[in-house]
Amino acid sequence: MPLDQLTILAPGLLGASVALAARERKAAKRVVIWARRSEVRHALVDAKLGDAVAETAQEAAIGASLVVVATPVDATVTLVREIASSLSASAVVTDVGSVKGEIARQGHAVVKGHAHFVGSHPMAGSEKTGWKHGTANLFEGRTCFVTPLKSSDPKAVEIVLEFWTALGAKVVSVDPAKHDRIVAHISHLPQIVASALCSFLSTEDQSWRNYAGGGLRDTTRIAGSDPELWRTILDQNRAEVLSALQGYQVELAKLEKALADKDWKTVVATLARGKEYRQGVR
Repeated sequence: MPLDQLTILAPGLLGASVALAARERKAAKRVVIWARRSEVRHALVDAKLGDAVAETAQEAAIGASLVVVATPVDATVTLVREIASSLSASAVVTDVGSVKGEIARQGHAVVKGHAHFVGSHPMAGSEKTGWKHGTANLFEGRTCFVTPLKSSDPKAVEIVLEFWTALGAKVVSVDPAKHDRIVAHISHLPQIVASALCSFLSTEDQSWRNYAGGGLRDTTRIAGSDPELWRTILDQNRAEVLSALQGYQVELAKLEKALADKDWKTVVATLARGKEYRQGVR
């Protein structure tokens, strides 16, 4: 650190935050950005988010020490394939996607012989989307998973670990399969629960939400997230999400039965177990 050149491709909230954090923390000497739509590229020039805005992804990748691909998860490997031949042999490519299994394997295969790929997933974000909502402190104190394969180059892995650490994240290194199981439970399942709850409430009197207190707002904040973005995430991590959802339904069914049977001991035990878990969430 600092990197000679950091390249960020297709910046939304996360990609823009990477650019802002890297500049503020001097994690890169030069930041190059590329967006697919020309009007976004023009806006990025005016916003001075980076030192340069490239006209093509291939141009942006030339000379990069580290490339951060910030597309939705279903477009990551395609974009990595587009830039592979423009990368130097020492370049490292990472991403910010919330599913890692296929991305880690395919990304590694696509750049093999050209550069190195090491997956990442910062557990930071918002129900808001778009590069205009990026902030320099988005990763401060937040977990960032780095998901190397057994065959990943150790130096490339170290570069990615050091980069996210420099941006203020708490870095955790796990294999891609374990990552996908973890986030299915602690990220993807909560999204489904919040969205399903709001979907159910929408079938009742719409005016009831005007009387809601903080409980409903806190529980359902993430239901305001982009549905299409989440469709791609759920598709990519479908098996693990289904497993988590089935486990949750079992727990919910136990609570429903206890309530129906006036089994207050089980009801209280469930609520207490939930309280204890929540108190441990930092």
